[in-house]
Amino acid sequence: MTAVRAEGLFKVFGKKTDDAVRRLRDGASRAEVVATGATPAVIDASFDVRPGEIFVVMGLSGSGKSTLIRMLNGLLEPTAGRVFVDGVDIFAIDEAELRRVRQQRIGMVFQHFALLPHRTVAENAAYALDIQGVPKKERLDRAAEALELVGLGGWEDRYPAQLSGGMKQRVGLARALAAGSDIMLMDEAFSALDPLIRREMQDQLIDLQARLGKTVVFITHDLNEAMRLGDRIAVMRDGRIVQIGTAEEVLKDPANDYVAQFVADVDRTRVLTAASVMEPAQLEVSATGGPRVALHGMREKQMSAAFVVARDRTLRGVVRDQDVVAAVNRGDSTLDGIVGDDFTSVHADAYLAELFAPSAESPLPLAVLDDAGRLVGVVPRVTLLAAMASIVEALPDAEQDAEHGAEPARVEGGVR
Repeated sequence: MTAVRAEGLFKVFGKKTDDAVRRLRDGASRAEVVATGATPAVIDASFDVRPGEIFVVMGLSGSGKSTLIRMLNGLLEPTAGRVFVDGVDIFAIDEAELRRVRQQRIGMVFQHFALLPHRTVAENAAYALDIQGVPKKERLDRAAEALELVGLGGWEDRYPAQLSGGMKQRVGLARALAAGSDIMLMDEAFSALDPLIRREMQDQLIDLQARLGKTVVFITHDLNEAMRLGDRIAVMRDGRIVQIGTAEEVLKDPANDYVAQFVADVDRTRVLTAASVMEPAQLEVSATGGPRVALHGMREKQMSAAFVVARDRTLRGVVRDQDVVAAVNRGDSTLDGIVGDDFTSVHADAYLAELFAPSAESPLPLAVLDDAGRLVGVVPRVTLLAAMASIVEALPDAEQDAEHGAEPARVEGGVR
């Protein structure tokens, strides 16, 4: 199920809008349609927003992103296409039902706060509930809870003029939360804030979404903001969505030259993760196996160390060649006593920027673990360096060894 679905959305302003849609569908360019007196703002936009995700729509001024978001809550009627909210076609229902959907299902957070200056912070946060006819005590109680969530507990009796820009935007966020809306539409919500406050608001949104599971459609022209916030990103240009993907997908596999130029200056170390650069471990030893099994694998793979995993692939530790040989000579039948913990592990979602220090300090490749502690891959130092050099496609093994001066006959940690 999807929270929000757009199907073939067009929004054309000006003359002969239906004819403009037909021409666009037949392959006419935006410029050709503009020459006829019509202005296409959104052209054939289709996407699904999953429940509980932050879906970012990114584009430069004039790309159509703000027009698009206003169609998602019915403020603008599309020239063609449909919008579904929780499976309901919002342009196929009457005005009263559409108002109910807006009031109860969709919250909106604007760029310029849209606070009422003569109302207190609490009254502003409760405004949507006031419109819904919620009794005063209940709406103020819910507003107080929302203000506490956004870090404004104790500010209920202040007025907007007494607040900083960041605090005003928190009130706007609290208003959407107090309304109980599961879907939040945020149109350039943080762009009017200074960089430090903007970063704090981004952190706040990420934290709230993780705790409350809201579905967020976030509009921005800032690529770094999109990369930081978005579970998925839709890139718009001249009214069209030219690519939809995760930050890593957009960064690593741009759909066209426009997107490639857009992401050229992104700090990849804060977008790419361990999971995106990790390699399979070339040698793993079962925790239930014995030293002879481990020794056989080391000799076959020409490895001096190997990771030890349980049957469910949870990482138990590491064994080294000298300890395995000693255990075989003693006649040991298990690995008990020789499995060490002198390795470094990182989570699969860790950003590359977080891997530099542990990689430099670890003699073995970094073990990459999932949420359950299972070994899903490794990041050798050479792989990290290659990623930092913006090597997108991995070299063949022999070329990689030659490129970095490695000795293919002896590599530690169960990786080539």
